[in-house]
Amino acid sequence: MTDTPDVFRARLLADVRHGFLGRRGGVSGGLHAGLNVGFGSDDDAATVAANRDRALAAVAPGCLLQTPYQIHSADCITVTAPLAERPRGDALATDRPGLAIGIITADCAPVLLSDTAAGVVGAAHAGWKGALAGVTDTTIAAMEALGARRDRIAAAVGPCIARASYEVDDAFRRRFEEADAANERFFADARAGHAQFDLEGYVAHRLAAAGVKRVETLGLDTYADEERFFSFRRATHRGEPDYGRQIAIIAVN
Repeated sequence: MTDTPDVFRARLLADVRHGFLGRRGGVSGGLHAGLNVGFGSDDDAATVAANRDRALAAVAPGCLLQTPYQIHSADCITVTAPLAERPRGDALATDRPGLAIGIITADCAPVLLSDTAAGVVGAAHAGWKGALAGVTDTTIAAMEALGARRDRIAAAVGPCIARASYEVDDAFRRRFEEADAANERFFADARAGHAQFDLEGYVAHRLAAAGVKRVETLGLDTYADEERFFSFRRATHRGEPDYGRQIAIIAVN
């Protein structure tokens, strides 16, 4: 592992402090080797806190990092002051300089959003459940309540499990097709009773359908790239007892 955290940035968010962090540049060891930022992991809490400090310093030094207690929901929390405790939800929105907001992933899609004219940013954790339930929609709505306009918002979908790595069963596929028959295009046939799901493409579609005109996808596969990313599914397939998590951070300039 390198000493400096990897920070993956989106071209569309170049005018705002942001970054999708990978696993390099942290102080964790063993199964969590690298920049594990998950307090829900079995890693030492002090080590996780040190990794979070490293991640924050690489993206928004001097800011106070705010993250939710993620529950795979569509709930977005508006942050107007430092949080006394982590609220349950899967997205945050803020217009306050000095507060950096972040979400944790390990295959799910991290989404960072910004309306620089309004000085409003958002961060969403879009696993399949939250994505289908509309977590990006609630994040956009929360940003609008702070003065953003969806036609000015730029959004980026960061490192997540790619379609080639994401096999699902027919019941999973039916959930999406029952919600909208057009969702069929996000699935490719695989072995009998299974399909490959394009989570990144689906999340980008939900953003565009909500009226976000500028959407960027980074095209980075967390499952396939073990050197750079943690992956829940990879750890599960290997029978490993735990896994690390990475973070995506954004802050008002």
